[in-house]
Amino acid sequence: MVQSSSVIICLAYILGLLFTAVPWGGIWVLMLGILAAVLFRAIYIGLRKFAQKREKSINKGKAGANVPLTTPHPRVWLIAGLVGLLATLYFQLRVPEPGEKDISHFVSGEDNSNQEQLVIVRGEVVSTPRLTRSQRGQFWLEATQLDEVKNDKGPVSLPKGVTGKLYVTVPILQATGLYPSQEVAVTGMLYKPKAASNPGAFDFQKYLKQEGTFAGLIGKQINFIDEEKKWGWWQVRETIIRSQVRWLGVPEGLLVSAMILGSKAVDLPYDIRDLFVKVGLAHALAASGFQISLILGVILQLTKRAKKATQIILGALGLITFLFLAGFQAAVLRAVIMGFAALVGLALERKVQQLGPLLLAATLLLLFNPLWIWDLGFKLSFLATLGLIVTARPITQRLDWIPPAIASLISVPLAATIWTMPLLLHIFSIVALYSIPLNIITTLLISVVSIGSMISSLVSLIVPDLGSTLASFLYYPTHWLIQLADFFASLPGSSVAVVSISTEQMLLIYGLIISTSMVRWWQRRWWFAGLIAIVLVITPVWHSANDVLRITLLATDKEPVLVIQDKGQVTLINSGDEGTGRFTILPFLQQQGVNKIDWAVSSKFLANESDAWLEILESLPINNFYAYASQLENNIETQAIQEKLRKRQGIYQPLSLGQTVNNGPTTAQFVNDQLPILRLQIFGQNWLLIGSLKSQQIEELMKTGGLSSPEVLWCPSESLQDLVLALKPQVAIANHSLGIRSANNLDNKTLSALSKGKTKLFFTGSDGAIQWTPSGDFETFIQVTENKYSSF
Repeated sequence: MVQSSSVIICLAYILGLLFTAVPWGGIWVLMLGILAAVLFRAIYIGLRKFAQKREKSINKGKAGANVPLTTPHPRVWLIAGLVGLLATLYFQLRVPEPGEKDISHFVSGEDNSNQEQLVIVRGEVVSTPRLTRSQRGQFWLEATQLDEVKNDKGPVSLPKGVTGKLYVTVPILQATGLYPSQEVAVTGMLYKPKAASNPGAFDFQKYLKQEGTFAGLIGKQINFIDEEKKWGWWQVRETIIRSQVRWLGVPEGLLVSAMILGSKAVDLPYDIRDLFVKVGLAHALAASGFQISLILGVILQLTKRAKKATQIILGALGLITFLFLAGFQAAVLRAVIMGFAALVGLALERKVQQLGPLLLAATLLLLFNPLWIWDLGFKLSFLATLGLIVTARPITQRLDWIPPAIASLISVPLAATIWTMPLLLHIFSIVALYSIPLNIITTLLISVVSIGSMISSLVSLIVPDLGSTLASFLYYPTHWLIQLADFFASLPGSSVAVVSISTEQMLLIYGLIISTSMVRWWQRRWWFAGLIAIVLVITPVWHSANDVLRITLLATDKEPVLVIQDKGQVTLINSGDEGTGRFTILPFLQQQGVNKIDWAVSSKFLANESDAWLEILESLPINNFYAYASQLENNIETQAIQEKLRKRQGIYQPLSLGQTVNNGPTTAQFVNDQLPILRLQIFGQNWLLIGSLKSQQIEELMKTGGLSSPEVLWCPSESLQDLVLALKPQVAIANHSLGIRSANNLDNKTLSALSKGKTKLFFTGSDGAIQWTPSGDFETFIQVTENKYSSF
């Protein structure tokens, strides 16, 4: 009874943290506790009377007999409800907030209006520099002092003492030689991170807040204050990486290091990271629960004939070694503690008891930092370890027709995949179709490389040359692993986007997994549970392909980008500048479950600038690509686009002035050979996309009839006033290039007059992406998101 009461209390605490995502979540947990106490009170009293009567008949009325009860006392449920309520309050207290002297307070305005002001920030480097996708060095800086620079005449006479951690990026050469604990002064521009402006986009503001950071610094120059190197775990990791790369080279050497240290500690090339993520092997590059599961699975399988005490000792030594090699990072600590919980659970005989240590470990971790309840690494560590405890052994038993060693190599990754897949589908909406067979095939290679990397790492700390020699034997397993990943990535449908499953669907799938693990009726019908889970995943995909009618104007820096969804048919108008494809368009299309673009139209609003079509074609096929004839210059970019289209059996078609593209409910037409003007008709609405025009050009177009009044107008902010007054559209959308300041820079009187008119105004800088459906009005992404999470 004591054990069941402890389990209820721990679950109530975790449930209270989860209910922070629900308005008044703590009150709901308390009400559930009260309701449970009332419902179980009658059961408790009935069981007590029955037990007393039975005990009395057995002991012939002897007094003082203890009455065993299997149902917790009603007050336990009341305590659990109260614990859940306190958990939500504790969570709110631990949410990071900038301190009184936090450096983010010195970025004036939410629109980063002082971003051009140079400052000098002094502080201590707290991470090893890494290379970003934009080929800049990135590191974290604990700020201590802030100086302003005015007109290159030097710092202000009165520097400010500040606190807080900064996300710093600098030119790659400036980051060379930086190391943790070093004192530096960085000259650059402060800014505040922005929240995601488009569906599916990376929320940089949320990411930094989770790290306790509220500002960033675009650095230009670094001056070293403290040249003396202080000892730290970074030196251990640097020694290991240098030793393993010496004979293995790049990327094999870095991959071997990442397999034991985690990708956060190793600056692994992005093409290898992206490849492993695409095929479902990302867990191999992270100090995660899967890595711990793999280490424990191999050790326990190799020592299965040894005494239980020997297994536990060797497993513990493996976990401790992994902890010291990977470093005392939060993700590593979580994974190792979960691994120790699994060891304790596996040491116990009764299946029910195996989950107790894992639940206790999770509760203790969340007491230490309740914010980890929403950390993906924590959840994956917990779920992967839970899979090892609950599901790995039954899978191995069902594979009794093959050798036990091979069965174990199959069951460990399969169990981890089963328990983590629903969460990944909920968050990323990407399915690596060959993930399970690839994980099974590569488990042996990953095991060999991981164990070999651990051995060579330990040796390299003592004799670096010998460590390098041992690591060289891992070349072929590592090279074969990369080749296998590359082969599976090249197969048709290797990575398929599906519509993200809802929270309710995810919980239903986990309910099926738990039932299949613990209920005998479902254990016999595991295939039926799997079929239901597949239906739950496919349902939103079917709905998107048959019912969704939507226009989405994405928030981009310069060029208007429209995505038109018509019951599975997708049209993309423009691609924006370089980077827009990877960070804006592709994440949105993946979230929507889009795996191909049926029609694409390039209006080339960005004169003399590269666009993102090549980025998009790297990931998605385009069936029909239309470009204005004036763009068909014989340049490298055009040739590359045509070559990509040919490989994917797409059609490249030039458009002349006045020629119309007709795709079902969408038509597109270029109406001027000198100015960037594109006329669209979508679901019966007239849209007009106009690039940067001068007032005189607008007047001439109106006189010659070159412009007609549309229902929806998109234009740059600087042309908004003239075009709205001239065309009087129902809806006017200004671009993102000037963002919030674009609205502020408009004359207040003019802006007020425009707002009072019949034209409804939107600014993508402040409103984010804008969506329209035939049955509804225009909706702004930022406003909808704020309304959705306003009570969190």
